[in-house]
Amino acid sequence: MKSRIKNWISGTVIALSIGLAAATTLAKAQTPARLVGTIASIGGGTLTVKTDQGQSYQVEVSPSASLKRIAPGQKDLTSAEAIQLSDLNVGDRALVKLDPDAPAGTMHALQIVAMKQSDLALKQQKDREDWQRRGVGGLVKSVDPASGTIVLSSGFGATARTVSVHTTNTTKLKRYAPTSVRFDEALPAPIDSIRAGDQLRARGNKNAEGTEIEAEEVVSGSFRNISGTISSIDATASTLVVKDLATKKSVIIHVTKDAQMRRLPERMAQMLAMRLKGTATGSSNGWGGNAQSAAGGAGPTQRGGSGQWSAGGGQGSGNAGSGASGVGNGQGPAQWGDPQQMLSRAPEIQLADLKKGEAVMLVSSDGASEVTAITLLTGVEPLLEAPAASQNLLSNWSMNSNAAESAVQ
Repeated sequence: MKSRIKNWISGTVIALSIGLAAATTLAKAQTPARLVGTIASIGGGTLTVKTDQGQSYQVEVSPSASLKRIAPGQKDLTSAEAIQLSDLNVGDRALVKLDPDAPAGTMHALQIVAMKQSDLALKQQKDREDWQRRGVGGLVKSVDPASGTIVLSSGFGATARTVSVHTTNTTKLKRYAPTSVRFDEALPAPIDSIRAGDQLRARGNKNAEGTEIEAEEVVSGSFRNISGTISSIDATASTLVVKDLATKKSVIIHVTKDAQMRRLPERMAQMLAMRLKGTATGSSNGWGGNAQSAAGGAGPTQRGGSGQWSAGGGQGSGNAGSGASGVGNGQGPAQWGDPQQMLSRAPEIQLADLKKGEAVMLVSSDGASEVTAITLLTGVEPLLEAPAASQNLLSNWSMNSNAAESAVQ
């Protein structure tokens, strides 16, 4: 009897030890090897890192941990600057390599590589300016993987043009992640992953006409066009449900901070609808003057801000004529300027400004029943009379406007 009790106790201890060991192994397996994100707080020898996925982790930093600072774009640590924990600031970007032997339930930093928030902001601004100056965007017409050439349809109406994007083995090709519209979450992808109808943006050296570009970097993605009415709005979840007019099915739209949302003034929407249906004519009520006053923005021939993201890769419309000042010159549709620039000057709105039953048009991430909004327009009832042309306009605009600019982060 004593022998059996002894054996039972021994077996229980062994089982408990095995269970504890397994739990420890599982806990360590669930602990990430490193964290990449933004420093949310610092204090008492610890820092809190909020990852790009939105999770927050508290990490202990011992005096023996290696802390380095690099400049944005720097590829290795050969010229990294050694720093102290006190040199880090809230808002800095950080890559934290974690100690795999740290006690279960804790995180200890072996190495921290950081970038100053101010340095990163300056780098992002320079990148945005370069994309504005040397970038072009549009819808893919064809792809020739053998020659590395991608043909785009860029712009709309008087500003429409065909652009040949030439890629080489050194061109950085990326594709938006399926559920994301963030540039920094785009993943490397071969040229044969690009399809006709995709949206694409390229940066590189262009010819004088803007019809050829030697691409240094390309980002593409498959997106969805949706037109419909809002069935419901959930402000807490930052979502809205839209009944798609094309499929007659409801779609859940996620609205993130990266989404660009604007409301078309009634007069602007009517003018756009006339233009899309081909009924616009030159008159003293030309596009430039009325749309300018309706949007409260600069005329289409003025450059600056989002207007630089025009169809020709940031060169402005160049043919708006005196219509930009509201003076009709009888020259027909050319005086109406660039519709994409006018869309960029429509008033911005927030999710709280939307109402149930309101008509919307949007470009979103690809998906059947649940998508993420990239660009969204309200006040679009006149545009729904020419839905195909309107969606083509909206798709082009989303790759030649603030939406693309804000994606380059």
